[in-house]
Amino acid sequence: MGRLVEHPILNVKVSGAAEHMVFYFEDQPIFALPSDTIASALIASGIDIFGFTEHEHARGFFCAIGKCSSCLVEVDGVPNVRACITPVREGISVRRQIGRGKPKW
Repeated sequence: MGRLVEHPILNVKVSGAAEHMVFYFEDQPIFALPSDTIASALIASGIDIFGFTEHEHARGFFCAIGKCSSCLVEVDGVPNVRACITPVREGISVRRQIGRGKPKW
């Protein structure tokens, strides 16, 4: 797992199992902490490819502040969601985004 449990400067709090929630990435259950963003939960679960460009280049976690669009994913059918700044919610369905995303409305 890629989750910090100790840091020399930061006060890292790892919650107990009762505080975990579950969401789904590509239909697979992912366990997350209530304080996680989608990106932090995916990285902690060993997932570092969040999608692909229209030219099939892998995209993932990069700037961590919502500016670069490298972490765009589809959440509950909505494309172009920035995984690095979007909090996890219980039961959401997250999918890799390919290209610019196509709204389903």
